[in-house]
Amino acid sequence: MILIPLLILGLIKQNPGSYGYELLSLMEERHYKYIVNFTKGSFYYNLQKLEEKKYIKRVDKLDNVRETQNYVITELGDKEFERLMHKYGSKTEYINLSFYGAMLFADEYKTEELKKLIETQIEQTKERIFLLEKSIKEDNTVSIYFKKMMENSLSHHLVNVQWFEDLLKNM
Repeated sequence: MILIPLLILGLIKQNPGSYGYELLSLMEERHYKYIVNFTKGSFYYNLQKLEEKKYIKRVDKLDNVRETQNYVITELGDKEFERLMHKYGSKTEYINLSFYGAMLFADEYKTEELKKLIETQIEQTKERIFLLEKSIKEDNTVSIYFKKMMENSLSHHLVNVQWFEDLLKNM
């Protein structure tokens, strides 16, 4: 599922006149990586494609001493935003962690190495829990819907930590 165009269009609707780096920073600050994997390169690639398709247009501004390439959504972009909202808003998909794939072959893996993998999962998941809790508590710039989504994600991560810890106990 490629959500990056929807995220970019939505951010431009929320922040008209923003330039690329501002939009990318918002995606990182708001932890959109929990929704979709993206890199700086994939972000700018999608930004360029949206501009080529005339979903967004550049409005150059002089910011202090440098010129920035700021973006606004077009009428065509509004229609694409509506289409993507319906497309992704009406889908339900499985939660798919790569760890699940590795667990399919846990019996074929060395027990001590498997324990290390599970401990890594616990550590990484606890870090995600910390970041989510911090964002939920401190970030007042996100919508109530996104905050509720983060709370839901937090619940999943808490369940996963319990599962990982149970796996370790039963080894």
